[in-house]
Amino acid sequence: MTVPPEGLPLAAEFPDATREQWQLLVEGVLRKSGAQNVEGAQAEDALTTELQDGLRARPLYTADDTAADPGHPGFPPFVRGGRAQGSVLSGWDVRQRHAHPDPRRSNEAVLADLENGVTSIWLAVGTGGVPVDALDEVLTGVYLDLASVVLDPGADFVVAAEQLLALYTRREVPPQEARGNLGADPLGLLARTGRDEDTDRHLADAVALAVDCVRDHPGLRALTVDALALHDAGASAAQELGASLATGVAYLRGLTAAGLTVDQACGQLEFRYAATADQFLTIAKFRAARRLWARVAQVAGAAPEAAAQRQHAVTSGVMMTERDPWVNMLRTTVACLAAGVGGADAVSVLPFDDALGLPDAFARRIARNTQSILLEESHLARVIDPAGGSWYVEQLTDELARAAWAWFQEIERAGGQRAALTSGLIRERVAATWAERSVDLAHRREPITGVSEFPNLGEQPVVREQAADRGPAPAGGLPKVRRAEAFEALRTRSDERLAGTGARPSVFLAAIGPAAVHTGRSSFAANLFQAGGLATVTGEGDGAAALAEAFTASGASVACLCSGDKLYAEHAEAVASALKAAGARRVLLAGKPGEHREAYQKAGVDGYVFAGCDAVAVLTSVLDEIGAAR
Repeated sequence: MTVPPEGLPLAAEFPDATREQWQLLVEGVLRKSGAQNVEGAQAEDALTTELQDGLRARPLYTADDTAADPGHPGFPPFVRGGRAQGSVLSGWDVRQRHAHPDPRRSNEAVLADLENGVTSIWLAVGTGGVPVDALDEVLTGVYLDLASVVLDPGADFVVAAEQLLALYTRREVPPQEARGNLGADPLGLLARTGRDEDTDRHLADAVALAVDCVRDHPGLRALTVDALALHDAGASAAQELGASLATGVAYLRGLTAAGLTVDQACGQLEFRYAATADQFLTIAKFRAARRLWARVAQVAGAAPEAAAQRQHAVTSGVMMTERDPWVNMLRTTVACLAAGVGGADAVSVLPFDDALGLPDAFARRIARNTQSILLEESHLARVIDPAGGSWYVEQLTDELARAAWAWFQEIERAGGQRAALTSGLIRERVAATWAERSVDLAHRREPITGVSEFPNLGEQPVVREQAADRGPAPAGGLPKVRRAEAFEALRTRSDERLAGTGARPSVFLAAIGPAAVHTGRSSFAANLFQAGGLATVTGEGDGAAALAEAFTASGASVACLCSGDKLYAEHAEAVASALKAAGARRVLLAGKPGEHREAYQKAGVDGYVFAGCDAVAVLTSVLDEIGAAR
């Protein structure tokens, strides 16, 4: 074909499709699925997903879905990135965390990371991490003028900073060549511990460190605005962002009151956010965070070039599982990709065994190689703003920014971040958010692969050394939660029963009719019960008596009927009665009872399992019935 001089107008002769035409097609699909009287915008709403913070993910976005102008990369409001070149020149900073209390082993791990793709080191120092006085040994062999060091020192930030600065002096690192962050975060410490008696002193010490850095070590930042405490407690994305803004504003006030300019004060802050396997929400979160901070900096009087937020992304600890931890590799890969696409300056991928304790060498290798593959093989950083121009991402960024700003304003009206923490406002609001999410998790509306869905009861446990900094949160501080906790607690009860008796608690699946009829619900029921550590035995038989005999032979004490609705209407009452007569302490039915509830109940059916039921409640009650220890 001949290509016209003006290009290749592939669709030039076709009229533009309208939203109304698309909605009409959706109506047809919904009618086939059983939905009635769903027309126009209602059809689109039927495919819309409700997210936290009042956000909604719609099935279709077009150029008509306008959002605030994202600007250009490297320019306010920095939605498209804090640097004009993005990560194209050298990729983002690959930053790995180390917390082993043995200095020798930490040093070996640090050197292995730096030799194999890591570009900066994040050290947990003090209680629960590397001993403060062992920094010299931990960093032996590290070229401190090349590798950035970021401290996570908790309450020990002053002495840890002194040790690191002294080390720079002994190693003859020129002050202007030192790079990294001293990790002071007094309000983050308050959030984690709930102890406010030392906050004034901590704030004063943090400000003094920042003043010293501005004067003597221009490449060092003194403060971290660590939003992980909020995320680890179950906060939503908007709550995480809004609270981080309030913390950043509090630090700006303290720094400028000490004589720093607004530009200098902004340069002393690094923001740390969680990256989750919800890739689009994570991309929007990092974009929205830069836009929000640019607005704060603008109001505070910062120069445009000083308003770019420095971001450190850490893959979420909330999404990590102890059971089937290998799946965590997939979760962290998606989270890392989202953080990189979202424009984070530094990214830390937690090892897949993070929820179990201290990582081994293999887990650390996989964590750093995850980033290497995305950077070097997937070429993720070769585009300045990969998500730019996506109507969905731009709209989600805008909506998330507005929700976070509203929460930030509420915190400020309450007296600021410190007051909101000490009054319990943040704790209560985050607890309510987590309670709502826990309902979705229990009902498996938010599935957890390998735990609440597709569990492997035969998996061999992965054992790691206990990590002191990964234990329960201190009393009084914000709690630490994980999505999989409720289901993993049920699995633990099953494990204890297995250890004590040699067999797991089990449920008998009474399959009624041919395999083509019962397989769908038999598979569903087996998946559900195994999520609670309950082994399943499927029995097939011709009639109620045969199924009752198979139940007795199985040794189970709880049974579940599995078949189609038509066969339920014909046989469920007889089978349930026969199972009860055979000694079943509890009989469940896979599916909803519909109009037969009363008849099923009279026949001995005690409950129902179906998509969307409260799986945690069902599994707990079955384990209680069987007698598995709590």
